[in-house]
Amino acid sequence: MSNRQETPLLSPSLLGRLERMELVSRKVFRGRMKGERKSKRKGQSVEFHDFRNYVPGDDLRLIDWNLYARLDQLFLKLFQEEEDLHFYALIDASESMNFGTPTKLHVAKQLAAALGYVGLCRADRVSVQALGPMGRQAPVLRGRASLWKMLNYLDLVESGHNVSLFDGVKDFSLRNSGTGVAVLISDLMDKQGYESALRMLIGRRMDVFVMHVLSPEEIDPPIRGDRRLIDVEDGDSAEITLNNYALQKYQETVSSFIGSTKTFCAKRSIAYVPVRTETPVETIVTKYLRERGVVR
Repeated sequence: MSNRQETPLLSPSLLGRLERMELVSRKVFRGRMKGERKSKRKGQSVEFHDFRNYVPGDDLRLIDWNLYARLDQLFLKLFQEEEDLHFYALIDASESMNFGTPTKLHVAKQLAAALGYVGLCRADRVSVQALGPMGRQAPVLRGRASLWKMLNYLDLVESGHNVSLFDGVKDFSLRNSGTGVAVLISDLMDKQGYESALRMLIGRRMDVFVMHVLSPEEIDPPIRGDRRLIDVEDGDSAEITLNNYALQKYQETVSSFIGSTKTFCAKRSIAYVPVRTETPVETIVTKYLRERGVVR
């Protein structure tokens, strides 16, 4: 079911705020092209950074001969290098994401669009894609003029591609050889688990962020009484009675799931960002993501 009837992915006011932000990478990657990002690596650009002592094998062209004439010692000039960042936003488009008001998928698309636009404004190499078959149609973008290509692609992304997180990430990994920042936006509801998918991204030497999207109806269900629950992804069903005891156990299970996910990510230096769908995307991006180091 399309989310065209929901709010726009990016409001004009949010676009203006995103243009002043920057994606954060906790690792150093070699970009393919010069961008607008200051690298932790030292290179050869127009901006001087520092000196260091010469060691055999260094590029003689970088020696400061004026300093040598004064001090009779060889020093190399270091420059701050600018490079681009490879940014990947991976959207879980399984049927479980088509839940809530607004749906988890719509919020995931909003977040992917916002982060993608931040990257485009900084001349980063951006790929926003859904896991599964739709990912193979995702364009690789650069420059803010590519915003409309990104939004057009996201408008076509619908729920129902019930590939496992592992298979979706594996397919992404086979199609994309570059390293960089990878943000997985998902409810992490996968009977096969999310752990192997995240391990694969880590194995690719990605700087991995997880945005865990849940709706308030999942955290505190508003329903009571005898119910028949059906798994929207594989059709499994179960008859249950939703009384206070059952709801308490359910909430304990949800809390345990969130807690174990946080622990799993923390042990592997994965930045974990909880997202509730009732929170405005402007607040998530400009406050929560900044606090957790995804953007600055």
